[in-house]
Amino acid sequence: MGNEEAVFYSRVLTELTLSFHIIYATIGVGVPLMIMIAQWVGIRKNDEHYILLARRWARGFVITVAVGVVTGTAIGLQLSLLWPNFMELAGNVIALPLFMETFAFFFEAIFLGIYLYTWDRFENQKKHLLLLVPVAIGASFSAVFITMVNAFMNAPQGFDIVNGELVNINPIIAMFNPAMPTKVAHVVITAYMTAAFVLAAIAAFRLLKGSDHIYHKKALYLTMKLGLVFAIATAIIGDFSGKYLAEYQPEKLAAAEWHFETQENAPLVLLGVMSDGEVKYAIEVPFGLSILAHNNPSAEVIGLDQFPEDEIPPLYIHYLFNIMVFIGMWMVLLSIWYWVGIKRNWRSVSTRWFRWLIVLGAPLSFIAIESGWWLAEVGRQPWILRKIMRVEDAATTSGQVDLMLMLFALLYLILGIGSIVVLRRMFRKNPVERELADRQTEKGGDIQ
Repeated sequence: MGNEEAVFYSRVLTELTLSFHIIYATIGVGVPLMIMIAQWVGIRKNDEHYILLARRWARGFVITVAVGVVTGTAIGLQLSLLWPNFMELAGNVIALPLFMETFAFFFEAIFLGIYLYTWDRFENQKKHLLLLVPVAIGASFSAVFITMVNAFMNAPQGFDIVNGELVNINPIIAMFNPAMPTKVAHVVITAYMTAAFVLAAIAAFRLLKGSDHIYHKKALYLTMKLGLVFAIATAIIGDFSGKYLAEYQPEKLAAAEWHFETQENAPLVLLGVMSDGEVKYAIEVPFGLSILAHNNPSAEVIGLDQFPEDEIPPLYIHYLFNIMVFIGMWMVLLSIWYWVGIKRNWRSVSTRWFRWLIVLGAPLSFIAIESGWWLAEVGRQPWILRKIMRVEDAATTSGQVDLMLMLFALLYLILGIGSIVVLRRMFRKNPVERELADRQTEKGGDIQ
């Protein structure tokens, strides 16, 4: 296997691993907050349905955590095996957040275990709720620390290279680079949003399958309301991300927006296709790109004409940007429709077709997450460490990467199918109606 093939297979394997891991990582970051909110609402309203909601979500969450650990370990292994030159440099500069991410995960896992083990050992639910606080914090900070590493790849700082040697290394400066605030905020908030819409889809699906229990209706109402809040927050942070790109990575913004020539009053290009070097069938929003980049409709936006051809990212990231944005806009509209419809007793929000739209929101949200990550990674090309190290210079020269790709693809297939089967069996054998009846018997109360 030649060097070019090794680079190609390294790219494919890394993309496959990140694409698979991001599903479980997103659930791992977002669901703990949903569990904590559900239990808090149950305590505040003295509503056993929300308490049980937290309990059942927590059980399913453990399965996804287990798979996330495996795929997260695979990423760490592949970074060292596939990108040794990058790790030789980055390991000396940005290793601190990698270590802190591991600490945050153990912090989360310890308290998650205690939380699950002590469900029936706390008479005071408020004290039991406190165990969820470190779980949610640990989950979120796992994302914060690992995203700091990714942000460093987009805006490397905190070191100098003199005569080919690293000097003046400052890990703190490396961690708090210009890309960090918007990237970290975007990753964490989109994880919350996606988790909310996934849980909403599960509740809507149970309603569609004939279970008209109030438990599922409460779950749907809570998660759709949370999804709306985090979807709006995602849109706001996305606006800040556009302004970051305009200042620090203008080539990525220009490629994503198909902005070829530097100009003032720049329009925002949506949809469209590239044919013979020309953009066709696109929708142009006048002054839109100037507003997105600089909050000024007449501002000048740097185009791709200002960059060497070999430093221009692949132009297909425009489609990834469009997919991410349009799905995000759709989920905002859908959740507003649901929330207003519930408040005003619209019949449409209780129809089967509307609930199917909510169910569809789960895969759409994951597609948006995947598109966003591909946009972030492909949009940095040809650099693995922007303006410092190209991808081909960072990759391994091993001839066994194609074999690794096949083995890891098989592993992910087994993990993906296995986790789905386990989760289906877990909840099918213990439906909510039976669990509510059991808890009613235990407490001697009326839980319907």
